[in-house]
Amino acid sequence: MRLADFISQHLEPILVEWVAFAQECGPAGRVMDRVQLRDHAEAMLRDIVADLRTSQSPAEEIAKSKGETVPDASVGDTAAEVHGAGRAESGFTMREMVAEYRALRASVLRFWTAETGTLTGADIEDLMRFNEAIDQALSESVSRFAEDLDRSREMFVAILGHDLRQPLNTILMASQFLLETPSLAEPQTTMAARIVRSAERMNAMADDLLDFAQGRLGAGMPILRQPMDLAQETGHAIDEIRVAHPLQTVILESNGDLHGEWDGARLRQLLSNLLGNATQYGARNGEIHVTLSGSEDRVTLAVHNTGTPIPSAQVHQLFDPFKRLASSGTERRKGTGVGLGLYIAEQIVHAHEGTIVVTSTQSDGTVFTVSLPRTGSVGAERALATPETQRIDQSTPMHTQEAGRPRPVHRRPTPPTNVAEVC
Repeated sequence: MRLADFISQHLEPILVEWVAFAQECGPAGRVMDRVQLRDHAEAMLRDIVADLRTSQSPAEEIAKSKGETVPDASVGDTAAEVHGAGRAESGFTMREMVAEYRALRASVLRFWTAETGTLTGADIEDLMRFNEAIDQALSESVSRFAEDLDRSREMFVAILGHDLRQPLNTILMASQFLLETPSLAEPQTTMAARIVRSAERMNAMADDLLDFAQGRLGAGMPILRQPMDLAQETGHAIDEIRVAHPLQTVILESNGDLHGEWDGARLRQLLSNLLGNATQYGARNGEIHVTLSGSEDRVTLAVHNTGTPIPSAQVHQLFDPFKRLASSGTERRKGTGVGLGLYIAEQIVHAHEGTIVVTSTQSDGTVFTVSLPRTGSVGAERALATPETQRIDQSTPMHTQEAGRPRPVHRRPTPPTNVAEVC
């Protein structure tokens, strides 16, 4: 009997074994009822039967064996995709879900070979097609499982960032009130000041988490374009860094027209993250050079610091969220972020339809170069957020004053001709 016919005629005993195995997979399986455990197993088996009965060209056979077959998005989710989503929601681990497929494969082949006996040439072809179909279904389930799991984690991060803000704001306001109390004496004044600084750092981390969640769950980093002067915003960001790091020397050099339509608050956040990164990972006594230059339709910003270069193998990880690259050589100063500064910087640049690149060498140091068009294309301004992120928070995130991630390296920017300001 051909395998497709066998599966069609023996669906129920195959599904009984599926349920029995799923029930013993782990804690989640032991508390689910029979309907939940069967989930979309029957639909997946019927899809496999339909696949076995469908003729296949040599090219299609090769593509399928390599896992290059992609589900047709126009017909909606496959049964395997829905199964992956259901198992993720039910509390199954990915290992347990993969084990279900292994058990299903074993059950079908055991039943079939027990009835068929010796396999013929056609049976061998059916066996190969069946294994390909199981692998395809497994791939679809794993992809959806991982996708939904990642999304739930990002929602958790967003909710965490949102829920932290109210108690942190309460701590911040109370400690600031204590500092402003004339009768407060030492050591209470020093303790209150420490509480204020700690609450401000934690607030910055919560803002980073919210920005990360909005970028991942929404349509990208939300921005509001308005006419502005990039030199002015850069000066504000440098002032903030100077307050936080009074011994750090930052040199601002600019030339050309630096006006455009951007989100000023977001660009100051971008600058704070890049400057904070240079402060944290650059040479301890080295200067930070910020270069602004305007051309006909674009403005370029470069932040340069000296120090140990970023290993070339790690450059591609610089803008990944929650990444901190290992230090070697230059000592990394203690940071206060959660590993989102450069990720957020990249999202802000992309929201403005710009580019950000980093170069890093031992001789020239590290340079982050941002190129921004003066105006956005029609319809390109990002929506504030999806309904999910709007439910999380609709307020404007506070500016992050510090960011620290990997320690970069690259060539020194060409000095411009106009203004030179030493901060």
